[in-house]
Amino acid sequence: MLSKKMQEAINVQINKELNSAYVYLGMVSYFEAEDFNGMAHWMTKQAGEEIEHAMKLFGYVNERGGKVTLPALEKVSVDYKNPLDVFQAGLEHEKSITKSIHELYELALAEKDYATQEMLHWFIEEQVEEESNFSHIVALLEKIGEQNGGLMILDGQLGKRD
Repeated sequence: MLSKKMQEAINVQINKELNSAYVYLGMVSYFEAEDFNGMAHWMTKQAGEEIEHAMKLFGYVNERGGKVTLPALEKVSVDYKNPLDVFQAGLEHEKSITKSIHELYELALAEKDYATQEMLHWFIEEQVEEESNFSHIVALLEKIGEQNGGLMILDGQLGKRD
């Protein structure tokens, strides 16, 4: 059984994961408006992953006898300067999610909730991957600058994400 404090904290994280999907859908809107269809595809996949993360937590709360609550999502931006601006915003967003996961893990440690600690290991590893993916794309976009050819090539590559 989850403690009330842990249940509330996981519910907050569920909202953050769902909001992450919403953030990435805002980015999809920008990319589609700018005809970066490959980048839009990449962000659509990213949004889907965030929903999966939320559902993993959702299932865990239910499995542990808790109750999921679903507060409203925050309004997100659909306006960016360029693809680099979008991916930099995504990287900063992922860093904030990593911080939130770490805080959740610290609560599980404090409460000696070993099952939640174990479940959160997956999220900790996932956040390393998430930050790495965004960092890599940011680095490529910084090298490309405003060169249209480079942007088109990267757009094509990002469109191949499974």
